Amino acid sequence: MPSIKSSPVPEGVNGADATSFRQLKTGIEHYENFPVASVLCPPHLRPAIAAIYWFARTADDIADEGDAPPQIRLDDLAAYRADLMATAAGLSPSPRWAAVFDRLGPVITQFSLPVHLLADLLSAFEQDVVKQRYASQAELLDYCSRSANPVGRLLLHLYGVHDDDSLQMSDCICSALQLINFWQDLSVDIPRGRIYLPADAWARHGVGEAQLLALDSNPETTNLIADCAHSARATMVKGSPLVKRIPGRGGWELRLVVQGGLRILDKIQALKFNTLAQRPKLGPWDVAVMGWRALWM
Repeated sequence: MPSIKSSPVPEGVNGADATSFRQLKTGIEHYENFPVASVLCPPHLRPAIAAIYWFARTADDIADEGDAPPQIRLDDLAAYRADLMATAAGLSPSPRWAAVFDRLGPVITQFSLPVHLLADLLSAFEQDVVKQRYASQAELLDYCSRSANPVGRLLLHLYGVHDDDSLQMSDCICSALQLINFWQDLSVDIPRGRIYLPADAWARHGVGEAQLLALDSNPETTNLIADCAHSARATMVKGSPLVKRIPGRGGWELRLVVQGGLRILDKIQALKFNTLAQRPKLGPWDVAVMGWRALWM
């Protein structure tokens, strides 16, 4: 249940679909911590998961990539939203994003996808264009409820899992993944003007905005990041029992998703929480560790 932040061609997608994906990406390169439509995903769900991924990834690129001014980005996202609503209503969207909606439309119909969850993702991407500071953890979690949690709920819908407990655990996992991605990417996001660390936490640790904008690594800033990382780990652990509720191979993929997030937190801790200076990444050994830990969940 990754949050949609970045990816090359999703695992398990090949042939004409992979070519279309590369065309859709227009040469933009990305990095992804977690598997998307991997070989562990049930084959009959891979096209649906890939279609949802392309939809969200493209919207995220509209919000984040290139040098378009904010109003142009918002206008493009509004047009993208209009195409989503047209597709959901069985109407023809504009040709602009045909590679996305030609795939998404049949999936919406086949699986009766909750379209409001797709729209929630667009709301988060619109927020990314105009909002660069968060006053509190509650405000940040509200963002996660639209940027990340809909992805997990859409996947649970595909798996036929609808009970409230499972949905809440999914929200925990997805919010944790989003937060982990933020704490991993501080050295990338802050130079772009975005500080996801909540301002009320700055105050508790005696950190000022100028220190963060300067990427000033000191005991106060590392303690702030450590506090946020520990909170994300607790949220992930709270949601982790969901892995036993997802049937078959999907449950194993979710185990790896959870372990991927936890492993990034391990690497953040190994850096002594100094992600203002360095962005941790997963390597081959980390994948082996994740696989071993997944066996014991």
